[in-house]
Amino acid sequence: MTTTETIPTGAGDARVTWYEAGAGARFTVALGHGAGGGVEARDLQALAARLPQAGATVALVEQPWRVAGRKLAPAPRTLDTAWRELWPALRAPGLPVVAGGRSAGARVACRTAHALDAHAVLALSFPLHPPGRPENSRAAELLGAGVPALVVQGGNDPFGKPEEFPAGDHELVAVPSADHGFAVPKRAAITQEEALDVLTGAVADWLLRL
Repeated sequence: MTTTETIPTGAGDARVTWYEAGAGARFTVALGHGAGGGVEARDLQALAARLPQAGATVALVEQPWRVAGRKLAPAPRTLDTAWRELWPALRAPGLPVVAGGRSAGARVACRTAHALDAHAVLALSFPLHPPGRPENSRAAELLGAGVPALVVQGGNDPFGKPEEFPAGDHELVAVPSADHGFAVPKRAAITQEEALDVLTGAVADWLLRL
């Protein structure tokens, strides 16, 4: 069952689409999108389809700039503020909330997790650095999340390959051959469906262990 909720914030209306796990739900997994796309991203949709079967309600969160139809994301501070204002709605079902998202959404979740008392963080395609500029590391955001964290990263992500990540209080799962959007080339040893199975299976297993 899915429902959609509009939530006003200081930056405009945000939108949350709920994918309910039903009476047996153990967590709400709140997932924000990246700066270059919305909740139609393949990884977010795959998790929304899989996790309710694993006992987790999924909330796909559209930031106000996307709801308003704008093409460019605002400054990180504005993204963080909207996320904080959304948080009471994400907690309303009364379940522990795992804060997460892909790319820019993962950064928002990491930056705000401790202050919002998130149960954990799920970082999909965490943009460790801009492509070709490893010296501009954002590792401090991930390492400073202050809660248990899982990073799921494509093996060929130009924003940071799995082996580039520093050691820390987080788990990391690599999706072989996948890029920043978890797309895999046709010549890869793994199919697109198998790549998404690696991603969703790793997240479901991690949630069981939380």
